[in-house]
Amino acid sequence: SKKKGLSFEEKRARMMEIFFETKDVFQLKDLEKIAPKEKGITSMSVKEILQSLVDDGMVDTDRIGTSNYFWAFPSKALHARKRKLEELESQFAESSQKKEALQKNIEKSKIGREDTAERAALLEELATLRQKKEQLKTEIDKYRECDPDVVEEMRQTNQVAKEAANRWTDNIFSIKSWAKRKFGFEESRIDKGFGIPEDLDYID
Repeated sequence: SKKKGLSFEEKRARMMEIFFETKDVFQLKDLEKIAPKEKGITSMSVKEILQSLVDDGMVDTDRIGTSNYFWAFPSKALHARKRKLEELESQFAESSQKKEALQKNIEKSKIGREDTAERAALLEELATLRQKKEQLKTEIDKYRECDPDVVEEMRQTNQVAKEAANRWTDNIFSIKSWAKRKFGFEESRIDKGFGIPEDLDYID
């Protein structure tokens, strides 16, 4: 079966893993080689992912001579994420208060069910605030994805899943070997009969 590609946020989290795990400084060309091999991020998307992390203050960059260098350390990333979360949560709280006030005004305006211009304007503003509230929630969730603790948890979860997949692959190979010895079946016949992909292999 075809592998499902990584989401944008998964790529961001895996890119941060490279910095956190190595605590090293990289050029773009270095990351374009490392990311596909170690984190499954296609080299074509490395630049876009890296720029999004720079824009969000998660990764630092500086030009030295003719080259740009990139780095990120867990402590700075955590502080940057906390500052951004505090800012977004403050905006979220402010929007929620304003929404509540508007909701009360709307309830008052319903008395007599008059379709006034003021009521229409309040409803429009409320809809706008609801949309902004959802956008802020999305932003907050995005920064949680780059939390070093979350990144580490994702890494451990991925490792457990990888080991489990390799155990099942090992079991399949053992059963195929037993069937060939016991019944003299050809490997291709076993694969076809049980729907086993020809290119089945262990996950690196």
